[in-house]
Amino acid sequence: MPDPASPSADHPSTGHPVTVIVGGVAGGMSAATRLRRLDEEREIIVLERSGAVSFANCGLPYHVSGVIADRDELELQDPARLAARFRIDARVGTEAVAIDRAAKTVTVRSTGGGAEQRLRYDELVLSPGAAPRLPERVATDAPLHTLRTLDDLDAIMAAVTALPAGAPVVVIGAGYVGIEMADNLHRRGLATTIVHRGSRILGFDPEMAAPLVDHVRTAGVAVELGRPVVRVERDRVVLADGTALPASLVIAAMGVVPESKLASDAGLELGPGGGIAVDEFHRTSDHSIFAVGDAAVKRDRVDGSPRLVALAGLANRHGRAVADTIAGTPAPATPALGTAIVDVLGRTAARTGWTEELAQARGRDVRVIHTHPLSHAGYFPGAQAMSLKLVVDAATDLILGAQAVGTEGVDTRIDVIATAMAAGLTASSLADLELAYAPQYGSAKDPVNLLGAIDRNLVNGEDRV
Repeated sequence: MPDPASPSADHPSTGHPVTVIVGGVAGGMSAATRLRRLDEEREIIVLERSGAVSFANCGLPYHVSGVIADRDELELQDPARLAARFRIDARVGTEAVAIDRAAKTVTVRSTGGGAEQRLRYDELVLSPGAAPRLPERVATDAPLHTLRTLDDLDAIMAAVTALPAGAPVVVIGAGYVGIEMADNLHRRGLATTIVHRGSRILGFDPEMAAPLVDHVRTAGVAVELGRPVVRVERDRVVLADGTALPASLVIAAMGVVPESKLASDAGLELGPGGGIAVDEFHRTSDHSIFAVGDAAVKRDRVDGSPRLVALAGLANRHGRAVADTIAGTPAPATPALGTAIVDVLGRTAARTGWTEELAQARGRDVRVIHTHPLSHAGYFPGAQAMSLKLVVDAATDLILGAQAVGTEGVDTRIDVIATAMAAGLTASSLADLELAYAPQYGSAKDPVNLLGAIDRNLVNGEDRV
């Protein structure tokens, strides 16, 4: 690993442009590797605060249960391989602490201590990600953990390895990470409880979330809804109503906040939720500084409003787009739908776009369609039931969002609907999509086609509900 205190690190001597990237993983590493492919001469420096610069953060929960048995499989690249293959100067255990926009330098230091050094840049890419939210009151000896990096995973693995089978653990939060952690802790044989301050999980509409909660409880994981955590102590979690849940391990999965302090301290403009404001080319309010990933504000595909979306797919694509822009072929960002999918203890839940609740809060008059089709032809063995919900703008017939719950086939249907939304198709036009069919994969009238047919009937007044 290059020494950030070395003279060569302070003063790159190649004479070529220098791009410094703060943060690795999805956004930062996508920008770095794409930029190298487009520019063989540029100096590229990646600063990563944790101990690994390129890892599969979405796979981290599955090592807890052993589904992904080999931890090394989660580390995709290391500094030595990045240097050998891409000539990228990747520095782990190194954090950026200040930006001097006038001098175009970034001050860095080792997380292990030592003198601060300044790096010159021609372009600076901020991809610091987002930090997990924490309970307000946590005892100093509380067994509280978060899961963001491989370092976090190592700490969690050390903790769970020391626990006996059946030990009580509490996961605070019922978003994607919370559900995945609860699932994998349960698979490991620990007595797992999910505590969520809201009334439903995953941000789904109530009627789609409720069956998922029933399933989680039936599978053996306790769920406490509508009761926020007020205190985490050495061996228990205390809820707002005074209930005390025993806890030998606590995972905080309460959502995230953008890591935007570096940008804010440098005087860069922030957007909603404290995210870094960017234009369509991911430029911040400083033309030489870009921002991507969970820390950057996105544009909503449905109405163009600014929003935060913490998803790896977007971070990867936006990192690539920034590299194109820096290399001289500007690539505007595609607005975000927030398409996501998660395994909920053997059930699959997926969504894209807006929920009905959000659409109504935005003042949209909506038409809602529910169906309960089979994953493939009913006469072919193994067909599984699923529930689909389509939220449609009643005035324009445009699709505002969709949710799906089931087992097999959920991923395909939500992806088709997300693609239709990206293409600007109306809900009625789903009826005419030509989708692949064989009885073991689908139905001659695919569940997506049926959503469109029902919508068309409603538009034409042929089927009033």
